[in-house]
Parts: sequence; structure tokens; C-alpha cells
Amino acid sequence: MKSVALSNERQAGANIQVVRGLANLPSALRGASVAMGSFDGLHRGHQAVIALAARAAKRHQAPLAVITFNPLPKVYFRPGQPASRLMRIEQQADVLEAMGVDILYVLPMNELSNLTGEEFARTILHDTLDVRHVAVGFDNAFGRDRTGGPEALRAYGDELGFGVSVAEEISDAGGQKVSSTAVRDALRDGRPDAATSILGRPFAIRGVAQRGRQLPGPLGFPTANVALDDYVTPRLGAYAVTTRLADGRHLPGVAIIGRDDTVGEAVSPLLQVSLFDFDEDICDQVIETDLIAFLRPEEAFESHAAMVAWVNEDADAARRLLEIRPPGARRAVGRFKLVSADSGRE
Repeated sequence: MKSVALSNERQAGANIQVVRGLANLPSALRGASVAMGSFDGLHRGHQAVIALAARAAKRHQAPLAVITFNPLPKVYFRPGQPASRLMRIEQQADVLEAMGVDILYVLPMNELSNLTGEEFARTILHDTLDVRHVAVGFDNAFGRDRTGGPEALRAYGDELGFGVSVAEEISDAGGQKVSSTAVRDALRDGRPDAATSILGRPFAIRGVAQRGRQLPGPLGFPTANVALDDYVTPRLGAYAVTTRLADGRHLPGVAIIGRDDTVGEAVSPLLQVSLFDFDEDICDQVIETDLIAFLRPEEAFESHAAMVAWVNEDADAARRLLEIRPPGARRAVGRFKLVSADSGRE
């Protein structure tokens, strides 16, 4: 998949193939060892499942693939509820590519939701994908009404001729199950460090850099705003962050997840990023921001002067956490040359 250069972990020549839909698959995209699941976040538990599939791929000299679903099953079966995603498909592809995955199958839920577990195993895994091996998590469920599980999958594999491996539950140091729900809870509580521990990397928000609303008077800290869209909404407030630009550079800064106003209007939360010592035009570029540390809760400011004072403090705190020395003046947050005023979706 040719995508924006946002991952600095890629091996030279690596190239994951993202397959959306299953019609007319060529033979090169069949016969893989696959890891199957929602994989939202690709946390350490998901990585254990993929590691099992990777071992089987090496054993069978087969491609390594991942099966995921769009929309996520929990979103498809609960229409109207917030998606609260931890990552987008494009981010999944980048992380999986860095892990050595050859193929990402993004299966459409609307075409699969009425299949029983046996029908899914027979028509999708065997007849369509011709899988050599399937790895799943201990709590995996598939098929209509979640009728399929690891033991049923083993039985289908014995009948249809593919191997099955099941990853055991992984817990953190405190005994809590490693899960996407635990990541969301940590982010909503303002604990991005805990989310990082579960994920094995910082939680990242990717989107198009946009201009913030122009309020009266100079704010002093121009921001690149990114709409949260269907991401989980972390605790509102200020964060120390690092941001990857479209050209691959990874830069430190400070960010606010908040309402982008001081007048009490009801607007959707945004990620508002300012990078340190940076003065380039990134309008309309896709950027990806890692949440490193929570600095303070969202504040309602009485004036722009009060807001600027707080942002100064946020910037100083972020520099200390990220171990960055300011080159000169205290207020060295970068100034963005942004011209687009419309909210956008990647």
C-alpha cells in the first residue's frame, strides 16, 4: 500500500497489500497464514496473535496476513453508538507493515454478518482465502450471533485442512487483561502512559492539519488542528506530544484536546497541536500525533492573556517531559502557516 510516509520503522522495500473485499482474488493473495480479529489498536495481545500466525507462515513458507473488519463488529451491530476507534485502517496497515505482515484483508461486515461460524470458516477462510493457518485470540468470536469460537475453529480447521493456533490471555503488571477497552479507559482517564504500556507504542491521532478558528486578538500560539472524527476522545486537556509529518520527520510539541474556543460554544473536541521551533506550511497535510503525557485538564479561560499564560506553562512542562531545551525565548512554540478553515476527514 502506498501511503503517506508516517512510519520511520519500515524496512526498505517492505510493501503491505491492503485488500478491501474478496471478489476475484488472485492466487498471490491466497494461501496465507492469517491472524484474525478486530485488532483495534494492535495492542500487545493482538501482537501475540500475529506472532503465532507469523510462526506458522514461516513453517508453511506462506505469506503472513491479517484479517480485520470494516466497520468494526461492535460498531456495525450498535449503530448510532460512538465508534471510539483507537486507529484507522491506514494506521493498522502501517503498523502491520512494520511488523512484517504481507497482506491486510479488510472484510466488509455487511457481507459477512449473516454467515454462521461454519459458513464463515468454509466460504471465507477455506473457499475464498484458502488459508494455510489461522491464529486467533483466546476470546475470539466469529459468525452470526458470535456462534464461532477457538474450539469451533479448530474443528473446522481439522475438517477443511488448515491449522489453528490460539493466543492465551495477556495481563499487565497489575493483573489487568490487556485489551482495547483498557486502552480506551486509560485515554479517557488522562493516562496516555498507561495506554502506551498496553499498546507497546503511544496512542496516535492521524488526520489532516487544518487552521483553527480565528478568535479576536493574537493568541500567540498558532495551532494545527486535527478533527477527532471516529477516534476515542481522550480526556480533554493539554498533552506533551510528538508529531510525524508527511515527510517522515518526528517533531516534539504541545497539544490541547478541547473545544477550540473560549466563549462556551458547543463544538466537537479537536486535537490542537503546536510544534516547537517550527515554521513551515503543513496546511492540508496528513500528520500523526502521539500522546506522550497528560499535563492538565481542560480550562475555561476568562481572557486570551490567561490562555496564553497557560499555554506558556504547558509548553515549558512539555519541553521538560520531552527533555528539550528551548533555543532562546520562553515562547518558542512553532508558528504554522495554515490557510484552510474547513474541517476535513482523512
